[in-house]
Amino acid sequence: MRRRSSAASLTRGAAVMEAEKTSQSLPEGKREPLDAIFETDKVADNTEKDAPGMTKGQIVKNLLIICIGFTFLFTAYNSMANLQTSLNKEEGVGAWSLSTIYVSLIVSCMFLPNFIIDRLGCKWTIPLSMIGYILYMGANMYAIKATMIPASILLGLGAAPLWSAKCTYLTQVGVWYAKITAKDKDAVINMFFGIFFLFFQSTQIWGNLISSLVFAPESDNSTSNEKVCGADFCPDDATEGNNTDNFEQSRTKVYTVCGIYLGSAVMAAIVVSLLLDQIVLDKESGAGKKRKLSPKLLVSTFKHLFSSPIQALLIPITIFSGVEQAFLQGDFTKSYISCSLGIWNLGYVMICYGVTDAICSILFGRLVQYVGHIPFFVLAFIALGGLQITFLLWSPNKEQEILFYVFAGLWGLGDAVIQTQLNALYGNFFSNNAEAAFANYRLWESLGFAVTYAYNDYLCTHTKLYICLGCLAVSVVCYFSVELVAHRAKKHSANIST
Repeated sequence: MRRRSSAASLTRGAAVMEAEKTSQSLPEGKREPLDAIFETDKVADNTEKDAPGMTKGQIVKNLLIICIGFTFLFTAYNSMANLQTSLNKEEGVGAWSLSTIYVSLIVSCMFLPNFIIDRLGCKWTIPLSMIGYILYMGANMYAIKATMIPASILLGLGAAPLWSAKCTYLTQVGVWYAKITAKDKDAVINMFFGIFFLFFQSTQIWGNLISSLVFAPESDNSTSNEKVCGADFCPDDATEGNNTDNFEQSRTKVYTVCGIYLGSAVMAAIVVSLLLDQIVLDKESGAGKKRKLSPKLLVSTFKHLFSSPIQALLIPITIFSGVEQAFLQGDFTKSYISCSLGIWNLGYVMICYGVTDAICSILFGRLVQYVGHIPFFVLAFIALGGLQITFLLWSPNKEQEILFYVFAGLWGLGDAVIQTQLNALYGNFFSNNAEAAFANYRLWESLGFAVTYAYNDYLCTHTKLYICLGCLAVSVVCYFSVELVAHRAKKHSANIST
C-alpha cells in the first residue's frame, strides 16, 4: 500500500475504491470493464452501509482470539508436517499422508467453503474444521497407511473451510476497523494479516522446540562415515547405509510428541469455540435465509476463477506458495537437515525459519503501506530463487552448521512476503467475494503442496529444485502482469474522470 497523499503511490486497494467512486457518475455501460477486472459487486461499499457490527475493542479481541487459536493448532500441525518425511519414511507413509491432505483439500476448495460458512457462519466453521487436525495428530501415534490416509482426508476436507472462514473473518473485521478508524482499507487488511502471520509463523518456534527437546539423543550417536546429502540426496538414501542413524527414533518419544501436539490441537478448538464472536458479513445483512446446497453454489469457486483476469494471473504464484513450502517441509528438512545434522536438530533449524518468518510477517505488513507490494515481492523472488540455486551447488555437512540456520532464516524471509502479501492481495482485490476468492487461494496453493509431496519419494532433490525454479520463473512473470493490469485499470479510470 502507498499513502493516499501521493496519487502516483496509490495502492491497488485505493485505486479500486477511487475508480469505483468515479464510475458511479458514469453510464452503466462504461462501468463494466472496471467491474470485470476487479470483480466489484453492484452492492455499495461498506462505507455506505450501517455502522459496523463490532466496536474497535471487540474487533481487536476477536483478531487475537483467531491468532491464538491458530497458534495452538499449527504449533501441532506445522511441526508434525516438518517431521513426516523424516519420521514416517517407511513405505512413504509421511509423504503420502501429506499429499493426501492437499488432494483432499483441493476437492474441499471446490465444493465446501461457501456452503459450510453460509450454514454455520465463520465462527463455528473454524472449530468444526479443526476436528480433522485433531484426528490427524492422533493417527500419528500409529502411523500406517490405514490410519494416516483416512485422517489425512478428513484434515484436507476441513482445511479449506477453515482457512476460508479465517480469511473471510479477518477481511470483514478489517473493513469494519478501517471504517471506524477512518483508515485505508487495504492498509488495515494488510496489518491484520501481518499480525495473524506473526502468530502463525511463531508456531514453527514452539512446535519445533518441542520436537527437538523430545528427540534429543542422550549422546551424539551420529557417525562420521560419508553420507549423500543435499541436492544429490535421493529417496532410497534415507533407508540405506549410515543415514538411517540420523532418522530413527524410539516409539516412546514419538508417542510423547504426538500426545503434546494432540493436546495443542484440542486447545485450539476450545479457545475458538468459547471466545470468538459470531459475525454477520456485510453482504449477508438483510438476507432472510440460508442458501441451499446446489450445483450453482458448489461451483462458486470455479465461477470466481473465470470472473477476473487478476484471479487467473494469481494462480502461478499461488501454486508456487504451496511448492516452496512443501519443498521446505519435505526436502530441506530431510535431504539437508536430518541427513546431515540428525532429526534431533531439525526443530532447532526450523525455529530459525519460524522466528524470521514471524518477524518479517508483522514487519512487512506494516511497511508495505509506505512502499507498496512490489518491492517486497521482488525481495522474496530474489531470496527464494537465490536459495534454490545455492541448494543445487551446496554440499551440506555437519561442520557448516551455521549455514543451515542462515538459509532457513532467508527462506523464512521469502515465505513471509509470499504468505502475507498474497493473502492481502486476495483480500483487497476480492473483498466483496472473499469466501470464493480464498477458496481459490487454498485450491491452487494446495495443488502445489499435493504435487510436490506426491513426487517426494520418486525424485532426487536436484530435480525438485529445478521444478521449484521453473514455478518461480512463471510466478514472477504473472505477478508483474497483475501489477500491470491493475495499473492500467487505475490509469484508465483516471482518464475517464478527467
